[in-house]
Amino acid sequence: MLTNKEMEEVAERYIEKLGKESNIEMVLSDELSGKPYGNVYIFESKEFVLTGDQKKSLANNHPFMVEKEKGRVVTFGTMLSIENYLKAYENGTLLEVDDLYWYPDEDRYDSK
Repeated sequence: MLTNKEMEEVAERYIEKLGKESNIEMVLSDELSGKPYGNVYIFESKEFVLTGDQKKSLANNHPFMVEKEKGRVVTFGTMLSIENYLKAYENGTLLEVDDLYWYPDEDRYDSK
């Protein structure tokens, strides 16, 4: 079982990975915690957070969750509300796509 601090560290590693892939430095901009199974995070470009310049805002910064038990990252989309993605997670009805889960210890994506 991960602590809130450990889940935040996983979240930081995840956005660092995304930043390296896109050459954009990213920061966590919000944390929505309170679920017994994990915390949801939102991220943004560091430049946007520092300057407020809308041109530096990320266009597709999907929310994601770090699971408290397994420590894996569950990626959500941007089409639905976070609440809808959480309901789908709770019901086991999230779409199984190749990059649904990111396993930080192995640095790999998987659909399971």
